[in-house]
Amino acid sequence: MITENELKESITKLVSATAIYLPEDVKKALNDAYERETNPVAKSVLKSIIDNIRVAEEGKKPLCQDTGTVIFYIEAGEKFPLLGKLPRILREATIKATEITPLRPNAVDIVTGKNSGNNTGEYIPWIEWDIVPDSDSATITVVLKGGGSESPSLAKTIPPGLGIKGVLKTAIDVIFEAGAKPCPPVVVGVGMGPAADIAMKLAKKALLRPIGSRHRREEIAELEEKLLKAINALGWGPHGVGGLTTALDVHIEAAHRHPAALSLGVATMCWACRRASLRVTDTGVEFLTHPFLGGE
Repeated sequence: MITENELKESITKLVSATAIYLPEDVKKALNDAYERETNPVAKSVLKSIIDNIRVAEEGKKPLCQDTGTVIFYIEAGEKFPLLGKLPRILREATIKATEITPLRPNAVDIVTGKNSGNNTGEYIPWIEWDIVPDSDSATITVVLKGGGSESPSLAKTIPPGLGIKGVLKTAIDVIFEAGAKPCPPVVVGVGMGPAADIAMKLAKKALLRPIGSRHRREEIAELEEKLLKAINALGWGPHGVGGLTTALDVHIEAAHRHPAALSLGVATMCWACRRASLRVTDTGVEFLTHPFLGGE
């Protein structure tokens, strides 16, 4: 089984790569948006984004100056041997990745404003847990969540009588009011559930899904398509210059709600949709989204 140090080195590589290399599904979506764009200004902006991605990869440097808040999503088996040690390993890997990449220090004390200098602090890096019974493996996903794309995010409880139409209207309003602030084209996550905090967690989790994927429930998949079409009809386009693509995709996750409450969360990710995953088993580490890391 992998040792603590080996896992820390692998996670360090993953965090660093997340800042530099976009997943293939995101790059394809941006290239597709460029090919279908008819607005010359929007097409020029998309070309600049695509060129930026290439330069970052060639130079092995972060593709955006805002390297975000480090967030980990852990799907770990209850028998995973390093389960209890993961929080420390993730923290140490974040510190090391901040130094070697380098990542911009983005962890600031909420009261004093003092920057920790290494992207760690109280509750940071943030960790979301999903424990799987009868398993000894783990899948670790890192997200670098930019501050600009976070600014439009919203968690709200609406009268349940407004129903799904009320949720969709609220989501569209959020993107309309955000304009160019979240650096479109964005990926939009929408969560629905019994409380605002649950809905926002689901919205953030929705951002982990590959662009082009659809919800397993047909009726929710149809809502994703409907909302994507409506958001792109707003016409903000890349970086707000107009054009066909304001959103690369919309993903929805839903939980059963209380009869008297309907809560929703809307989360946006900028075009630099930075996420990466690895899987740890008894045979070693597999880099799921960035397989070339396994050869380094």
